[in-house]
Amino acid sequence: MNLSAPVVNGDDEDTRLALARAQAGDAGAFARLYRDHHRRIYALCLRLAADRGTAEELTQDTFVKAWQRLDGFRGDARFSTWLHRIAVNTAISHRRRHAWLKLNTAFDDDARADVAAPPGLVRDLDRAIARLPTRARHVFVLIDVEGYSHEEAASALGMAVGTSKAHLHRARTLLREMLS
Repeated sequence: MNLSAPVVNGDDEDTRLALARAQAGDAGAFARLYRDHHRRIYALCLRLAADRGTAEELTQDTFVKAWQRLDGFRGDARFSTWLHRIAVNTAISHRRRHAWLKLNTAFDDDARADVAAPPGLVRDLDRAIARLPTRARHVFVLIDVEGYSHEEAASALGMAVGTSKAHLHRARTLLREMLS
């Protein structure tokens, strides 16, 4: 990675330097990247899995995969975007390998530090999202929480765009019922 090149992907200089050092094998630099990003990745995994233990496992798997694939990171996108995509793919692969159980989970407040809503409301919404059927929850999280398009969510989840739209409609309807 050329450190004198202009920033085109939106990463700040500290992140670019840590990336360059990590790509050269510096585990301490990668640890810094982990510290900077693990809470957001954990929050994403928690939303997708609706289980703290599984979210912790998915977060760990995400960073292991990132470390293993770090030499393939070209900087075309922000590091956080690249890491986010690894997390989503890891969660989807996990779901395909394991039958996820519906669990009523108490969520960590610290996993929601980046949300600017009252903690009680966030907790109620998180619990309602966790109670959604698995595929509806995944579509809802990817589209309404993470900002994916229907095309991107459908592709990531291996479904037709129309099916993605139907699951999102179902998720929104169920959430309105649960929260009213």
